[in-house]
Amino acid sequence: MSASPDNHLPKSENPEVLSDDARLTRPEAIAAGMEAVVVSFKHILKETGFIRGNKALLTMNQKGGWDCSSCAWPDPDDDRSPIAEYCENGAKAAAEEITTKSLHADFFAENSVYDLSLLDDFHIGKKGRIAQPMYLPEGGTHYQPISWDEAFLKIGAKLRSLASPDEAVFYTSGRASNEAAFLYGLFVRAYGTNNLPDCSNMCHESTSVALAKQLGLGKASIKLEDFYQAEVIVIIGQNPGTNAPRMLTALRKGRENGAKIIAINSMRETGLIGFADPQNLKSALHLNTKISDVYLKPKINTDQALIKAITKLLWDEEQRAPGTVFDHAFIAEQTTGYEALLAEVAQYDADELIAYCGLTRAEVQEVVDLIKHKQKLIFCWAMGITQHKNAVHTIYDLVNILLLKGSIGKPGAGTCPVRGHSNVQGDRTMGIWDKPKEEMLDKMEAVFGFNPPRKHGYDVVESLRAMHEGKASVFFALGGNFLSATPDTNFSAQAMRNCDLTVHVSTKLNRSHFVHGKEALILPCLSRSDKDHHDGIEQIVSTEGTTGVVQSSKGVLNPVSKELLSEVQIICRLAKATLDSGMKIDWDAFEKNYDAIRDVIEQVVPGFEDYNKRVRVKGGFYLPNGPREQQFDTESKKATLFVTPLERYHLNAGELMMMSIRSHDQFNTTIYGLNDRYRGVHDERRVLFMNSEDIAQHGLKPDDAVDIVSQYETERVAHNFRIVAYDIARGCVAGYFPETNVLVPIQCTAAGSNQPASKSVVVTLRKRPA
Repeated sequence: MSASPDNHLPKSENPEVLSDDARLTRPEAIAAGMEAVVVSFKHILKETGFIRGNKALLTMNQKGGWDCSSCAWPDPDDDRSPIAEYCENGAKAAAEEITTKSLHADFFAENSVYDLSLLDDFHIGKKGRIAQPMYLPEGGTHYQPISWDEAFLKIGAKLRSLASPDEAVFYTSGRASNEAAFLYGLFVRAYGTNNLPDCSNMCHESTSVALAKQLGLGKASIKLEDFYQAEVIVIIGQNPGTNAPRMLTALRKGRENGAKIIAINSMRETGLIGFADPQNLKSALHLNTKISDVYLKPKINTDQALIKAITKLLWDEEQRAPGTVFDHAFIAEQTTGYEALLAEVAQYDADELIAYCGLTRAEVQEVVDLIKHKQKLIFCWAMGITQHKNAVHTIYDLVNILLLKGSIGKPGAGTCPVRGHSNVQGDRTMGIWDKPKEEMLDKMEAVFGFNPPRKHGYDVVESLRAMHEGKASVFFALGGNFLSATPDTNFSAQAMRNCDLTVHVSTKLNRSHFVHGKEALILPCLSRSDKDHHDGIEQIVSTEGTTGVVQSSKGVLNPVSKELLSEVQIICRLAKATLDSGMKIDWDAFEKNYDAIRDVIEQVVPGFEDYNKRVRVKGGFYLPNGPREQQFDTESKKATLFVTPLERYHLNAGELMMMSIRSHDQFNTTIYGLNDRYRGVHDERRVLFMNSEDIAQHGLKPDDAVDIVSQYETERVAHNFRIVAYDIARGCVAGYFPETNVLVPIQCTAAGSNQPASKSVVVTLRKRPA
């Protein structure tokens, strides 16, 4: 392994020896089961004692308990398990934050930034909770302790010294609560900028853009109960077994009620094949484990062509039996653009589109036959759809099918973009957005007496460019691991180093703490599971799930350090150290009692009337959702059937299309372990999944070591990956992020959303010497 003191990058940047302990096993056929229970408790007991761990698990995702800090899958409204309303990855996430290991000044004195940077992301994260504020001075080699007051004074002074507020960037992770997110957006706009990039810019920005234009709201239209009433559920570009495991329970219940499930994914995923629910006797005994009825594996980023082919075949069926496939009453009353779309669809060559996807006519016809006479139809998708250049158009085409079928705003039907991080949707609702709505800014001005900036700010990609070019010199992150989450690792790292000051509000160490500006601060905060008790009040916060349910979250464990502050406290004290004291914002009141925050949220954000009362109702409340009621807040006040261009790609000899994926032992950039047992990979992350025929065609063998190369204006290389033969579409490969992020070019983003195209990167392979 090689590295230099000024190159504190993930190990994907440096040639290294692959693990001697790495081994491959047969991919598992069934997700979860009792093994998931065993693995969950192993992770808990490694990090904390039985009593503390059990208390956390028994209250996680329970009414009146604390909200899991990993995925945003909604909690059941009325049938929550009293024993375990969490999944394996939720338990792993809990273990990460309830650990009793803590890092104080002596740890940082003994470990330089350079030495810590040599660790991989897994071992960095396993060091423990950060116990006190830490500061890295310019030219320093070790983080050193700093008081909270000194930290806030330093940040405030730097922010006030900038020539323009637009020279600062304020990032938000999806972990932040509604209350913290609202205050953060308020502070940043009172400071004078809309530079509020967030993790949604990298995961579902394409969804937000597409659904807002097509249906009037960039969120899911379904409720959890719709899965139980659906006739057909289509899961495209999403892997629930690893990325939202509790979704499998909803799919099982839907199947038991008669739903057919169609899986569309370029590679085999265990969670789309079978599921053994450890809390259901028949399922746990493997007597009822089937998930998908049909499983298509199109080539990476041919989803749009596949959807167009399905649309054409549905239209053909409608022509043969008019009025039996399309819902003409719904189309006439609720949509615009039908005639233009039909004229376009008539020109499609279904067989040619299907061939482009690498599928057969029989495979696609099976999908058409399942949905053609059904209206209770749900489409689920995630980053397998949103992280492509044509993502927005692909989502338009998906929703076109739902609109043609009249499958919006009806029980058992609608859109389900499966959100990632726990409160990423709530943060956007609270105004964390570089392009805020004028209505929210107007209300903010009326309530707080200042004129918020109206000019759009920087999103994630624009922020990286601004920092890289020296247009922004202060970076502040409310949670997250920005460097490991962003594309084009070398470019992103240089952008961070170009800053004068980088600040991270964090619970644990991560890679971003070691790739820093001239000065750097780490501000340790409470986690969701921690009790937040101050000023004589046991505080609660709230979050919003994928289906728009807002509910309370209250920590149950004593924090590992008395020097931790909540995100709300940090924001309030930062605001007081930065802003003009004459502003009409009572930061002291907000910090003392979070009810005061919710009182002003209901004055600014639609749908939060009686917030303090309703958030204390067990199970919370639903936010207004127009598409759910067939009310479309578009210019025409109807849903729009869009005509989209088909975007194709062509691979030259030796080229492959790569997508980045998660291991089953990680959530976003947090690496829980080194085992991806669903795919049969153990004790190794530097692997490249590849079709057996492609391996032979490229003159390679399974277990060969290769460098992965992408060529976009300049050469990017991810070194030393082991080839794994896998059931994946021809011409396609997949590797874990953040290790493969170095290959994702900063300039390749989705049209209309500027979301990084991390799942369609053209690469070549170089075999390494034996």
